[in-house]
Amino acid sequence: MGVTMNRDEALKIVHEYVKNENLIRHMLAVEAAMRFYARKFGEDEDLWGIAALLHDFDWEIHPTLEDHPLAGAPILKEKGVPEVIIRAILSHADHTGVPRQSLMERALFACDEITGLITAVALVRPSKSIHDVKVKSVKKKWKDKSFAAGANRADIAKGAEELGIDLWEHTENVLTAMQSVAGDLGLEG
Repeated sequence: MGVTMNRDEALKIVHEYVKNENLIRHMLAVEAAMRFYARKFGEDEDLWGIAALLHDFDWEIHPTLEDHPLAGAPILKEKGVPEVIIRAILSHADHTGVPRQSLMERALFACDEITGLITAVALVRPSKSIHDVKVKSVKKKWKDKSFAAGANRADIAKGAEELGIDLWEHTENVLTAMQSVAGDLGLEG
């Protein structure tokens, strides 16, 4: 199934609803990771990338678990976002009750929280460069529960497991993907 929406259209929606630069960077990080996995699994890279770009588009207008992403779904529908993308976005949070069934849905969940942890590790490097981050630095910070406490480690581990990939291999994949768009993420150092 091809995408009936292109990246520019998706970015337009992002910029219409998201003013926070860090939130935009988060969605770009998840997009890079999702595109990496789409290539790895031989899936539609644009479809996966657009799902990632839009997954938190409504966080600023619906900043509660009751509303995000459920209240955002009708907006996406109205904007012509394909149903398969809307479903993936609804399934990226456990509280919506929408089970993750497709590989794309599992990948979106797996790539979401981990990008925050990797970003936090990059930002505490003296260089503030993601190019200086190694998996072992993420592993070390993983054990420190007070570090990037907002990055839900249980969800990160569950995401890798649902995707069927070892946690540290997953970390390496997402890190590699994020390094490829470091400039967009403000993590060139």
